[in-house]
Amino acid sequence: MTATNTGGQVGTSVAGGPAPLLRVTDLHVNYGKVEALHGVTLDVAAGSIVSVIGPNGAGKTTLLSAIMGVLPPRSGAVTLDGADLSGVALEARVGRGMVLVPERRELFASMTVEDNLRLGAYARYRRGERRFADDLAGVFGRFPRLRERRRQLAGTLSGGEQQMLAIGRALMARPRLLMLDEPSLGLAPIVVREIFHILEALRAEGVTMLLVEQNARAALKVSDHGYVLETGDVRLQGPAAALAEDAAVVAAYLGAR
Repeated sequence: MTATNTGGQVGTSVAGGPAPLLRVTDLHVNYGKVEALHGVTLDVAAGSIVSVIGPNGAGKTTLLSAIMGVLPPRSGAVTLDGADLSGVALEARVGRGMVLVPERRELFASMTVEDNLRLGAYARYRRGERRFADDLAGVFGRFPRLRERRRQLAGTLSGGEQQMLAIGRALMARPRLLMLDEPSLGLAPIVVREIFHILEALRAEGVTMLLVEQNARAALKVSDHGYVLETGDVRLQGPAAALAEDAAVVAAYLGAR
């Protein structure tokens, strides 16, 4: 998409509302001498789903890595509930309630479904918590197939079941901010619909999510606000419903209705 309104907004801005749970301000990230993100700024309001859409190579995964602390930014700021995360290590960010479901899911293939889920609560275990039965029951209630396969090795699950396990493991951490990198990647359309229905249900329960997706139509359908990222720059932003109607976004990402 060739956007003429760099950083432009579509419809009503989120500005002027309550302070966001996550705020990213003028974030610059380099890979060696190459700058991958050029001053990205975005907000994620508590209890909302915010999507970042864009083509391959736009910098979407880089953005999540920088927010999570995996890839330190060259400059800019990331704050969680007003607290600056500069210099805060990955483990400490998890302890503060940030959880990332990565594109490759990174499950422990030779461990059972239940053991993978229990590992999701490891940060809470280190803080002295020992009771996770209610959390497991909640995950199994949300994902009945995981209950059926609780003793099965994670590596033997289907792609859709592995994605459910990755989300369930993240929920075991009781995240304040759940970030998901391409949750629909490689899944059949019927499974994609199921995954996005789950995300809508989580939002209804108050879970705050930052969603990176190439499936722009599905992402915008479940989101409150959206950002279009291209070659490391935010080209457009606005309410998700307005972005879904924007002619440039439709032409580049949504196609014929």
